[in-house]
Amino acid sequence: MAKLTDELKLGLDAPICMTWELTYACNLACIHCLSSSGRTDPDELSTAEAKAVIDEMRDMQVFYVNIGGGEPMIRPDFFELVDYATSSGVGVKFSTNGSRITPERALQLAAMEYLDIQISLDGADAATNDAVRGDGSFDTAISAMDALQQANFGPFKISVVVTRHNVPQLDEFKALADQYGAELRLTRLRPAGRGADTWSELHPLADQQVELYHWLLAHPDVLTGDSFFHLNALGDESLPGLNLCGAGRVVCLIDPVGDVYACPFVLHDEFKAGNVRSTGGFKQIWQESDLFAQLREPQSAGACASCGQFDACQGGCMAAKFFTGLPLDGPDPECVTGHGEASLASVGSGSLPEPTTNHSKPVPVMLGRR
Repeated sequence: MAKLTDELKLGLDAPICMTWELTYACNLACIHCLSSSGRTDPDELSTAEAKAVIDEMRDMQVFYVNIGGGEPMIRPDFFELVDYATSSGVGVKFSTNGSRITPERALQLAAMEYLDIQISLDGADAATNDAVRGDGSFDTAISAMDALQQANFGPFKISVVVTRHNVPQLDEFKALADQYGAELRLTRLRPAGRGADTWSELHPLADQQVELYHWLLAHPDVLTGDSFFHLNALGDESLPGLNLCGAGRVVCLIDPVGDVYACPFVLHDEFKAGNVRSTGGFKQIWQESDLFAQLREPQSAGACASCGQFDACQGGCMAAKFFTGLPLDGPDPECVTGHGEASLASVGSGSLPEPTTNHSKPVPVMLGRR
């Protein structure tokens, strides 16, 4: 695995997984939303432009694309684009709050091949979930899962952003997933987008990080997308995954207006590599951009070199460091050895980077189906 990891750090000819936010439009106003979604951007890619991006993915042999938003199902051409991708041999995984999954649409989704669905849920009960995702969002997600189950969609995923309020519910999340024959996927909370304003109140506490590490080791079937490799410094046993920051190496993100970022968690001009509308399109950006070339260079352990745990945790998450004002070669803000907490104490609030875009609505809207 170490040799494979070393090769992946140098980058690949195409990303293993590409995240693509189809729209900034959303009928929720989640307080940790990475892209500060809410309102449609008038410059979002057209159907024809989106299909051209899919053509590039097919030609580059991208294995699958992780579609999100916003709420991707709000786009009128959502089903057209998903069908175009899967028919082209590009697998689709899409994340949704479930508000647009009616029984009829669940049947339509179940009839499609090469498709995976993630239902977002951040609490095992309505009180915990709705405090983050908005009133009614828990019941809406459950209704969507009921519809998928009744349509015989097959195993879908329940996607949870781990916070200090839902760490005590990990067993309940697993039981809920098992009830639906679904897979549980846990994701790390990042201080990006609206999450920058709520991270200090939501991110798991030090003792909860330890609890999460041991829980994940005891549940190897729970997916994480390599989100928690910073926890590997806690013990001799590593969590399943590549244990590296894949930004610009094996992953990247295309936002709704076609801008390409190093990863889904660093939507900031400093990590923008180009736009798919430019000459050469996405392929040229991925293979030739100066930013991605820089990220693929050997990285220094920096301030973490003296810790002795750098090989285990790789210094943690680039996005988490960037948006909390820490140097990229410094410790993760949630460093399990305590170095991050000490570093955060020296960061002034006025020096924190601002997100590049904000499509939040001034007033959250009520949930509803159309």
